[in-house]
Amino acid sequence: MTEKPYIVSGRNTIIHKVRKFDLLLTNGEDNPPVLVTHKGLKEYSGKIPDNKREAKMMDMELVDVTLGDVFGDEKTLIFVQTLNGKEYKIDYSKLGTPMFIKVHQDSIF
Repeated sequence: MTEKPYIVSGRNTIIHKVRKFDLLLTNGEDNPPVLVTHKGLKEYSGKIPDNKREAKMMDMELVDVTLGDVFGDEKTLIFVQTLNGKEYKIDYSKLGTPMFIKVHQDSIF
């Protein structure tokens, strides 16, 4: 088994830990995917890979937060710590507004 490029912490925090792979977060059918890079987060508008193998070929790790090995259900709030030392908050209740993805803490180190 290979090591994942992220760590799950607590009930709603993901820690990105490998610069080579971006994380593509999916959170249920109705929520847009979010791309996590070493520089930050943004809403993803490209094609979602069909499987983990296809994602790896795109230098991405597909992370479905509803799966049991991540959080187990859809989340309204997800916190993501990135490699640049920032923690972001994804608030799905504010989808479509500038508050959907924002910096939560500027430096966690």
